[in-house]
Amino acid sequence: MASTRVVRLREAMKLQNIEAVLITGEVNRRYLTGFTGSSGYVLVTLDKAWLLTDFRYLTQAAEQAPGFEIVDHGASVTGAIKSLLAKENLDRLGFEEEHVVFSVYRTYERELQPIALVPVSGLVEELRLYKDSEELALMKEAAELADRTYLHMLDVLKPGVSEWDAALELETFMRKHGAEGTSFDTIIASGERSALPHGRASGRIMQTGELVTMDFGAFMNGYCSDITRTVALGKPADKLREIYDVVLEAQLHTLEHLRPGMTGREADALARDVIARYGYGEYFGHSTGHGLGMEVHENPRVSKTSDTVLQPGMVVTVEPGIYLPGLGGVRIEDDVVITDSGVRRLTESAKDYIAIG
Repeated sequence: MASTRVVRLREAMKLQNIEAVLITGEVNRRYLTGFTGSSGYVLVTLDKAWLLTDFRYLTQAAEQAPGFEIVDHGASVTGAIKSLLAKENLDRLGFEEEHVVFSVYRTYERELQPIALVPVSGLVEELRLYKDSEELALMKEAAELADRTYLHMLDVLKPGVSEWDAALELETFMRKHGAEGTSFDTIIASGERSALPHGRASGRIMQTGELVTMDFGAFMNGYCSDITRTVALGKPADKLREIYDVVLEAQLHTLEHLRPGMTGREADALARDVIARYGYGEYFGHSTGHGLGMEVHENPRVSKTSDTVLQPGMVVTVEPGIYLPGLGGVRIEDDVVITDSGVRRLTESAKDYIAIG
């Protein structure tokens, strides 16, 4: 029996008049099949579904991808695809244009002829916009681990600790407690470096009287979490405490008023308008948020250029920030799922101003 995801894919294929599609994006492959191997191709028609892989993964594929016929593609992937399509009397094949580099396209063009290649865009990504109950449960687990990691780090951060050492402890804690890895390169930015929105951990030694921003996420069971918290070491400058309060107000205001039916642009304005009202608009240069799921940056975007309408089942981040060059910065971020009436937080760590030491 075809999975719900394959059924939805076929419905999308029909809308685009595609009778066969080749899925080569690694994340999309895992989404459709559950297969976690490093090599595989998904071929779906309106009534058949195959997972093509090589000898190394045949047993794993059979275990992880129920509902798919497992095919050993042998020495020629294109030969196996061409043979399967011929048996189904199909002469047109959709391919994921975002996931096929030009050299591979030329190979398909040469070796699959006379099959016509039809580029498709976002076919599976559109399905991934809406998380089902199983996906939300997995994302909640990843979010809970991020919350636990933040609490753990409150006992780690102190003057004299390097950003590198803090990042290592953070990532080790997540791995010890079930993470497959990190959602992205961990950001630990202290002092004036906290004004860098994407300040990856460095050898800088944390000092008293400054802010530390931690932006990180746990990758678990194929899904990401993404959380940011900013804490103080000792008593930073009054201006830093001021921008913390402004960012927190903007984030809480957004969480309170974010609703389905809003565009990404309207959602972004919830935070941006608060920050601008306090005179810090020019110091908030990135989007208020982004989609989250099997990848840390997915659609929809919560930005001032996005007209995508937010709908129940979408998961987004809410992460306003203020960054003052040469002094420091603040960002506060949570993961939320859009519901019928508002949002539900997946990350639940406290956000009150914390001064350590």
